[in-house]
Parts: sequence; structure tokens; C-alpha cells
Amino acid sequence: MNQYVLSCCSTVDLTPERMQERDFRYLCFKYTVDGLEYRDDMGVSMSSEELFRRMSGGAETKTSQVSVEEYREHFEGLLQRGLDVLHVTLSTGLTGTYNSACVARDMLAEKYPERKLYVVDSLGASSGYGLIMETLADMRDGGATIDELYGWVMENRLRMHHWFFSTDLSFYVRGGRISKASGAIGTVLNICPLLNMDNEGHLAPREKQRGKRRVIKRIVEMMEQHAENGTAYSGRCFICHSLCMEDAQTVAAMVESRFPQLNGRVEIFPIGATIGSHTGPGTMALFFWGDKRVN
Repeated sequence: MNQYVLSCCSTVDLTPERMQERDFRYLCFKYTVDGLEYRDDMGVSMSSEELFRRMSGGAETKTSQVSVEEYREHFEGLLQRGLDVLHVTLSTGLTGTYNSACVARDMLAEKYPERKLYVVDSLGASSGYGLIMETLADMRDGGATIDELYGWVMENRLRMHHWFFSTDLSFYVRGGRISKASGAIGTVLNICPLLNMDNEGHLAPREKQRGKRRVIKRIVEMMEQHAENGTAYSGRCFICHSLCMEDAQTVAAMVESRFPQLNGRVEIFPIGATIGSHTGPGTMALFFWGDKRVN
């Protein structure tokens, strides 16, 4: 039996049931809605539907990452039980949580010299980060050691592709990610930006598609272009969305049609509160294993 655990944060955007099923130990980010604080606990404290309804009504949201002390307590609770830990964080391109986890790791190194505590920057986010964790869990359950998992994820994390689009630019304007002028022009022209995550874990705009039908077609073409073995891709595929289930289901059906060797059906998850606080409703993302990401 492997005496180690897989650890992550709630920004993997899976479900509480899935986290328990795969035996992930996790910490929760926090967020506020109009000044009231909640745990980003994958919809337990507040459903994604309620969060996005409030945001659409003008509610102000802010997020906060896991602190060094929270990491220290989390890690030490596992190390005290004689367990080694592989912890994977949300991308450093989006937050400083990796650095906080490393500080906590270093604080505990001298106290538990016999234990292994690896911290990995996923260079990913949301259900793409979740798909990395799922793959590590598959390897763990297949008998891989913690050292084998650490080596594998460091070598392969940039093969996790994140492609996404948004049909509502207002929250990108509100968060300062695009200018008011660009947002206004984009809304008038029905522009749906297609973005992905680059090799440093930053969100990168790639194309401007006019209309939702075109951007949906294009996001599936990106999977055809980049997926491991092309349309013969036999890995898993995850989708997440913020109040646009119909778009997610449309993309899922197209992917299942064009990639007949998929490992199971495309799985769809809601975007969690931390990521969703910045994207707002109307965002859909597609995740799969493929070629190595480059800028």
C-alpha cells in the first residue's frame, strides 16, 4: 500500500463527491460576495447558479488564496500521520498560492526529515487542473510511487490543454482584463474571444471569433489540432462552464463524435467560485491531453 496522499486546492473545479471518491485531500480558497465571505467548497456553501445570478445582478466579488499558515496546518496534519504528500497547486500565472505552499513545505522540512513533501505548480486551472489530479490518481491506484508521480507530472503538466471562450465580456471589462472600449466593440460585433493557457500558466487570447457558433466550431478544431494522436485521442476530456450548460453539451457532443476512441464520455463540471468570480457567467472551457504547450 502506498503511504502517500494526493493533495490539491478546491480550484480543481470537480465536485465534493468526486474529491472523496478519488481520495484527494484539499484546501479551499475563499471569496466574498458584497463583503460576505464564503469558502470555495465546490458549491456546498453557495451553488454556482446562485453565485452567477448574484454577479449578473451587480454583486461585487473578490477572491483570496490559501495562506501559508493554512498550508502548514494541512501539510503537518498529514505528515504527523506518517504520510508523504504530493500537493499540486493552481497555476502561478494566476495566483501566488504555489509560493505559499513552498514556504509551508520549507517550514516543515526540518521537523519531518523522514517524510516526502512535494509541491508542484500545475501551470493549469479549473477542471484542467482537475484532470491532472485525476490522471495522477489513476497512476496512484495502478501502484505508482510518489517519486514516479512527481517525475511524471513535472514532465507532462504542459501537455494539459486549456481552451475556452466567453460569450459575456462584461466581467472581463469589470476585472480589467480587457478595456471598456474593446468590451463595447466586442459586444456590438458579437465577438467571442478564444483563449488558452500558455506554457507559463497565463491566460492568453488567441483568436476573435464572431458569433458563438464559430467559436464553438473553432474550439473543437483546436482539440483536433493539439490532442495526443489527433482524432485517435484515447484519453479523458473534461469541460467546465459558468451557466452555459447548453454550450457545454454542444461541444461535448461534437467532441464525442469526432474522437470515437475517447476514454469514456466527456465529463462536464461547473466552474467554481474562485475562477468564476473573474470570468462571470457565459464562459466554457475544454480540457484534454495533447502536445506540449508553447507561447
